[in-house]
Amino acid sequence: MRVRAILEEAIARGTVPGAAFGVVFADGRRESLHLGLAQKEPEPVPLEAGTFFDLASLTKPLFTLKEVLRAVEEGLLDLDDPLSLHLPELLWLKDHPLKGKTIRELLAHTSGLPAWEAVYTWGEGQKLKARLLQYPWPLGRPTYSDIGYMLLGILLERVRGKPLGEFALPPGLTFSPPPEQSAATERCPWRGRVLRGQVHDENAFALGGAAGHAGLFGTLEGVLGELQALLQGRWLSRAAWEEMLTPHGERFLGWERKHPGWHGGSLASGGSFGHTGFTGVSVFLDPERGYAWALLTNAVHPTRHRPSIAPLRRAVGNTLAAEVS
Repeated sequence: MRVRAILEEAIARGTVPGAAFGVVFADGRRESLHLGLAQKEPEPVPLEAGTFFDLASLTKPLFTLKEVLRAVEEGLLDLDDPLSLHLPELLWLKDHPLKGKTIRELLAHTSGLPAWEAVYTWGEGQKLKARLLQYPWPLGRPTYSDIGYMLLGILLERVRGKPLGEFALPPGLTFSPPPEQSAATERCPWRGRVLRGQVHDENAFALGGAAGHAGLFGTLEGVLGELQALLQGRWLSRAAWEEMLTPHGERFLGWERKHPGWHGGSLASGGSFGHTGFTGVSVFLDPERGYAWALLTNAVHPTRHRPSIAPLRRAVGNTLAAEVS
């Protein structure tokens, strides 16, 4: 497989310390490989099968989207419910348009909520969640928003009556990985150490480690299991799948559609979709050709200040598409 050579070269150049790659097919076939290091410092640790990666924003589609749609299937929510229906204390005593924003708009990143804010500097735990609900967020043009998914995480906790960290997860996915079995991320200047088995995203850490926008960890096999379930129609009902793939600009619900400059590569089929995560992780699905792939790396180790891995993702995606088709 040409992908191995591409990844070995990227590791040799120092683009990423290590990489776990896998491809799954709708007919049940699966291939995978693990290369390089799970940790470079303070001492080198080889990357092996079973290593947990910080999935960062893959939390959005693989957990939050799935759990929201599952709640819709069970009659607990509707995608067009306004947030205030389930979060009645939202902006209490304030007349603010956020109250009328729908679950669908947050899932599709069309609510106009800001992309990001350093909310970890505001507080932590329940106090921080309360402030997120009371803050008069400015609404502007639609943009990819961590804030929207933080609110969706709080909504899910309210609907299910338990914290996100207690939600049942498929094998290979967790909010609490064993540190010694996890790929290292950044030498965090805020926490003063190399992070291993602890969520890299500062806002997710302040929210308790499990949030709607980040916090999920997964092994390659665990992630591939979810991708194969999607391809085989076992992830959601057919009705939920069709609603999930309703276009909203360059996005579906929770996912990014193929478009010019897409990280999944220009040779993917037109109906392809995927998602990336800040730590260096990514997943892409090509339902038309019946395959999906995951590239999990710890690109932010030991620092986030390094070149983009978008060219690496595109090289892998294009090479794979050429081989499969």
